[in-house]
Amino acid sequence: MAKLSYAASFVEWFANEVKRLDGRTVPTHIDDAHLSTVMEPVGVAALITPWNFPVEMITRKAAAAMAAGCTVVVKPAHKTPLSAIALAQLAEEAGFPPGVFNVVIGEPQMAMETLVSDTRVRAVSFTGSTRVGGLVAKTAAASGIKTLGLELSGNAPFIVTEDADFEQAVCVAVGAKSQMSGQDCCAANRILVARPIYEQFVEGYSEAVKALKVGNAFEANVDIGPLMHQAAFDSTVARVNDAKAKGARITVGGKPHALGGWFFEPTVVADAHPGMRIYNEENFAPISAVSPFDTLDEAITRANDTEYGLAAYVCATRIDTIFQLVRRLDFAMVSVNGVKFTGAPIPFGGMKQSGLGCEGGAEGFEPFVETKYFCLGNLGLPLSSAA
Repeated sequence: MAKLSYAASFVEWFANEVKRLDGRTVPTHIDDAHLSTVMEPVGVAALITPWNFPVEMITRKAAAAMAAGCTVVVKPAHKTPLSAIALAQLAEEAGFPPGVFNVVIGEPQMAMETLVSDTRVRAVSFTGSTRVGGLVAKTAAASGIKTLGLELSGNAPFIVTEDADFEQAVCVAVGAKSQMSGQDCCAANRILVARPIYEQFVEGYSEAVKALKVGNAFEANVDIGPLMHQAAFDSTVARVNDAKAKGARITVGGKPHALGGWFFEPTVVADAHPGMRIYNEENFAPISAVSPFDTLDEAITRANDTEYGLAAYVCATRIDTIFQLVRRLDFAMVSVNGVKFTGAPIPFGGMKQSGLGCEGGAEGFEPFVETKYFCLGNLGLPLSSAA
């Protein structure tokens, strides 16, 4: 229910925010003229969404596009098409005119290329990996200039400074890593801890991770579910084995879960370092790479040493430390002393190879609108008039 409420929040937000989607009056520099802008819908919008948030990623895009006046064509992930079909049925029951909210399903690359290359499509919004995002951008460019919004991969650092509230830091780290069983582009990926509290943190964090309940989502109080598919499971096994071979300590977990299938034990890999796959790559799994740092400059340098720039986490209490980290981290979103930071009112997006543009907030309209300027001349107004 929480995920459905989150999805619905985007519909409510954009339905209200569109009331403020206005143009502006420009002080004139042309004698006898009135200068203004208006916002107009860009046209048909293609929305390509991932499997891990099969409802929320559709409503975050579609609510903004339709509120702005665009019609939409949704291509959901091929592994989770039923959520999109259910939304289409709800749109019909709500009285949407035919052709406003559309869903297409097919072989992933063929469906993407067909949709994105169609010249009738004027805006493309994609959420997924950086690799596929590049293919979407290339396909869009080949068929003419289109508005493009990309929300791509992450490699989120989680920095725990020496002055952090220790118990809070452990709690936040567990939440930031275990959300969606680690299968979330904003999940904490590299946990960097000040050396004076490093061993204490590894012990406390390991105990908290060990207490997580693994099981079927339909069971009560389950924290960690299965991985999405065999490829994800195999990659997780390979990353943990690579870390062990390169000298890491496995303090909790480290192997497939006794439940079998695609379940993997929540795992803490201590003493992780650059060169290990678990440190360098985005881990869509409940596996944590933890390592120490000696200075704040070192922590910032290591956190920024990635091509991605989506989300970062900070646990600290000194306000000067917090502001240094917020300003110097090359990530579009920084969460301080908490797990939850997303939502309909905030501009969700990435820097560097993590994306282009934002979704949510007032910025969420940007891929779906054009600014039209007009000049009304010969009105008999003096040059000094501020129309």
